[in-house]
Amino acid sequence: MGMGARPFAAVWVEGPGARPLTRDEPPAPRALRILFLGGTGFLGPPQVEYAIARGHSVTLFNRGRTGPDLFPGVETLFGDRATPDYDALEGREWDAVIDNSASIATWVRDSTSLLKDRVGRYLYVSSLSAHSDNSFVGMKEDGPVFTHADYEQAIASGASPGAAYGPNKAEAERITLDVLGDRGLVVRPGLIVGPGDRSDRFTYWPVRIDRGGEVVAPGDGSDHVQIVDVRDLAQWMVRMVENGGSGTYNAVGPEAELDMAGMLNGIRAITSANVKLVWVPTDLLRKHEVGGWIEMPVWVYPSPDNIGFSAWDCSKAIAAGLTFRPLADTARDTLAWWKARPEDERRLRTGPSPEKEAAILADWHARNG
Repeated sequence: MGMGARPFAAVWVEGPGARPLTRDEPPAPRALRILFLGGTGFLGPPQVEYAIARGHSVTLFNRGRTGPDLFPGVETLFGDRATPDYDALEGREWDAVIDNSASIATWVRDSTSLLKDRVGRYLYVSSLSAHSDNSFVGMKEDGPVFTHADYEQAIASGASPGAAYGPNKAEAERITLDVLGDRGLVVRPGLIVGPGDRSDRFTYWPVRIDRGGEVVAPGDGSDHVQIVDVRDLAQWMVRMVENGGSGTYNAVGPEAELDMAGMLNGIRAITSANVKLVWVPTDLLRKHEVGGWIEMPVWVYPSPDNIGFSAWDCSKAIAAGLTFRPLADTARDTLAWWKARPEDERRLRTGPSPEKEAAILADWHARNG
C-alpha cells in the first residue's frame, strides 16, 4: 500500500525569500486540481504558492525529505519515483500534473503510464540541455535534440546521471508527448535563478559584487547570458496549465539580449559597495585552470561548438505569456535571501576561491602594468 497522505486544508502560503504574493492575486478562470510531482525544491514552492493564490486545489507527491514543513496545510502524498512507489496516487484524478522532479526518463515513463487516464494535462519540466547542438545562435524548439538512440547508448554505457542528463531529458520529453498527445506540455528552462537557489549558480555574483573590491569577470563582457527568475517561470507554468497549453517551449530570458557585462553591471547597480569589475581574458583564466559555468558562474568558454549556448530563441514562450521582472529585482531579492540565511549556510558553492581570485588578479595586474 502507499505511504499515506496528510489531510488537506486550504492555506495561504508565502515562501521564504520570495516576493510575497498578495490576497489580491486575481483568481484563475477556473479552479483546477493540480498534482505536483515534487513541489518542495527550488522551482516547486513558487509554483505551489501561485497556484494556491489563484484558487487551485493543490496536492504534492514526494518523498517528504525536502522542505517537509513548507506547506503544512496542503495535501501531501508520499512515494518514491526511484523505487518506483506510486501507490498513494491510485484511485485519484487531477485536472493537471506539473512534473518538476524527473531527471530520469524511466520515472516519466512510469508516471505518465499511471496518470494518462487520470489527468487532463501533464506539464513536464525538461531542460535546454535536451538540445544536442549549441553551435548556432537562436535555436528554436524544433532544433536538434538528443535522439532515442543517444539515450539508449548513454544508458548502455553506464553514463553517470550528469553525463546522461541531456539524453534523459530528451527521452522524457518524447514519452510525455507520445503518451499524452495534445494534453502534453514540455517546458525547457535554462538557468533558473533567484531567491531560494542553493546551487549558487547565479547567487555568486550578487554576493561577490556586494563584498566589493576587485572582482574577476570572465572574458571581455560580450558573451551571451540567459537566465530566468524562478518566480516568473513558476507563475507562467501555472498559467500555461490554466490556459490548456500544449507542445514544447524554450523558457529562459530576458526578452532583450543580455551579455555578461550587462548582467554584472546591472547587479553592481543594486549595491553601494566599492567594486571594480576586472575583465580577465580567457587565456589567463585557462592558465589558472578556472572552470566554466560552476567556478565561473553563468559563463562558459566561448567556442564554435557552443556559440549558441545561452542564446536560445524563446520567442514562442514570450508569445505565450512568459514575462520577466527587472534584473535588479532578481539580484536584490537574491542577495537579501542570501543575507537572511543562517551564517553556517552562507558558503558559496561556486566561483573561484578568494586565494585563486587574488592570484588571477595579481597575474592580470602584472600583465597590464
